Amino acid sequence: MSINASGWKPEMGSGEGVKAETFTGNRALMLEEPLIFEMDEQGGCGVDIAPAPKVASRLGGLERKRDIGIPGLSEPQTVRHYTRLSRQNYAIDLGLFPLGSCTMKHNPRLNEKMARLPGFADIHPLQPIDTVQGALKVVADLGEWLVKLTGMHSVAMSPKAGAHGELCGLLAIRSALEARGDAREVILVPESAHGTNPATAAFCGYRVENIPATERGRVDLAALKARLGPDVAGVMITNPNTCGLFEPDMIEISKAVHEVGGLVYCDGANFNAIVGRVRPGDLGIDAMHINLHKTFSTPHGGGGPGSGPVVFSEALTPFAPLPFVEKQGDRYVLIEEETAEEHHGQTFGRMTAFHGQMGMFTRALTYILSHGADGLRQVSEDAVLNANYILRSLDDVLDAPFGASGPCMHEALFSDKGFAEGVSTLDVAKGLIDEGFHPMTMYFPLVVHGAMLIEPTETESKATLDQFIGALRSVAERAKAGDPALKAAPLHAPRRRLDETLAARKPVLAWKEPVQGMAAE
Repeated sequence: MSINASGWKPEMGSGEGVKAETFTGNRALMLEEPLIFEMDEQGGCGVDIAPAPKVASRLGGLERKRDIGIPGLSEPQTVRHYTRLSRQNYAIDLGLFPLGSCTMKHNPRLNEKMARLPGFADIHPLQPIDTVQGALKVVADLGEWLVKLTGMHSVAMSPKAGAHGELCGLLAIRSALEARGDAREVILVPESAHGTNPATAAFCGYRVENIPATERGRVDLAALKARLGPDVAGVMITNPNTCGLFEPDMIEISKAVHEVGGLVYCDGANFNAIVGRVRPGDLGIDAMHINLHKTFSTPHGGGGPGSGPVVFSEALTPFAPLPFVEKQGDRYVLIEEETAEEHHGQTFGRMTAFHGQMGMFTRALTYILSHGADGLRQVSEDAVLNANYILRSLDDVLDAPFGASGPCMHEALFSDKGFAEGVSTLDVAKGLIDEGFHPMTMYFPLVVHGAMLIEPTETESKATLDQFIGALRSVAERAKAGDPALKAAPLHAPRRRLDETLAARKPVLAWKEPVQGMAAE
């Protein structure tokens, strides 16, 4: 048999029998990379640093006695190391991120450009108020949009994240109850609420009691009403809930809680599903946080603080936290101290020192202004449409526990029912990694066994959704057939399946130089 110039033989066409290992350990453009400490070269350094001048020590005997332990590498080595590592990361810029209960949608580059403008990116929290009027206007304008979109009375912009917003809302509720001499001690939390809700209530000193869900995945209204009483401070409810379903009894729930003197907190993490369509204020909500990174496309964290503004009803507005922005005449001021009783005099105080998440505000307002009121309404409509497309495209191969109760909202929920013995939700997730997708949310919500929660968001095209649906169908069919290869997945990722339990319980957080003959940790 002849061999051409490349060394290829015709019988090699199928790839069968060809040696898979390579000399370098690399697989084409998937490059193997040792730990940066293992690349240390004696005397290697990408920068020449002048020796420190000889001065008298002021460290009182605490001087370092050994090398600092930073590896020595040249600049090309350092750049290549981190570039290669970055290629092993999954990101929204690479593909669909189907995490349920955590909206992961495209962050428009216009938002990033605006956040980097001078006057936003380089301001300092202690600058004189007259020098940051534009930034304060952004905070005020964004707050005004949030109040209008939610139908609420006021907004606190200072909370740094969703859970921080929950804390803010409950502290306002506690302050309002204490102001009327009402020492209630119980917060009711439905099964379908987010996991941070009971944790926040407990942190605030409340006793948490669970409210069961119905077979349709909604709050059991009868059970809720039966538990209401003079010891109930309020209810924390997620709407749409963590099963991806809207709570149709929300108005009646709020009415019942108010009738016994309690207050209603709504977890607004899923506001992306209803923005422009439903105003929580019309549902009787007293306080609700909004995750700007979920609904209004700011990055999760964004290289700094997150942002979880809290909107309040008129009843809770006097108890909202400091600081807040207010327009006085033709200028904006930052109110940082309690003033007269009729003007925020009952505030529960500060949650943070500053509005440190300026970049989040700028990105969110840019997103809102880019879409307008009609565009934001379409956002929620498209998010719900995409989720229902996934639900109905997969409910013949995956069990949808609430599929029979009607359309879902922004996320589709499936269970592990029907998988072959020994095959788990984790195996399906690992199989998806081989297909080039980040796994969906697994084992949450807890009310569904082996849960798989998928939120496609509104920013994904039908072509992308079809590819994802095809991949998940394939993996689901393998799970039902008991394909043993799923237990070994992922097979094509840079690293194989890890002992995740051990990694979580006994993480190795620092590199130690190996003893001769032993591997490094």
